[in-house]
Amino acid sequence: MTTLAGFHHVKLPVRDVAASRDWYRTVLGFDVDIEFVEHDVLMGVAMRDPDGCVCLALRHDPVRAESLAGFDPVALAVATRADLEAWQDRLDTAGHAHGGIVAGHEGWVLVGLHDPDRFEPRLYTIEHRDRSET
Repeated sequence: MTTLAGFHHVKLPVRDVAASRDWYRTVLGFDVDIEFVEHDVLMGVAMRDPDGCVCLALRHDPVRAESLAGFDPVALAVATRADLEAWQDRLDTAGHAHGGIVAGHEGWVLVGLHDPDRFEPRLYTIEHRDRSET
């Protein structure tokens, strides 16, 4: 059987590529790998987290971006609850609104963080929680 090795990247439609690029860079620490300029207009970017584990692409597509507003298209893995709390502290210190840490189905989740298109990228622990904890 042929197997998959994971995701190559996730691509999100955005209304304003530069604004979204700057948000993912500033708030979540992504670095730009490639900028896609077409007819002298920035139409997309490919980004990676500092460890090179998560690849995210942003593509100018305002109609699709608007239709997905309020949706949580991606959950980014965080190792432990302590790491998630460190993210929460980082976001709080920088003044980025979010909904706090809640119990997820398997682990803990930081919810309510919204990018410029009102997508909700969630931070989710890969460390499972004791289901008796809430």
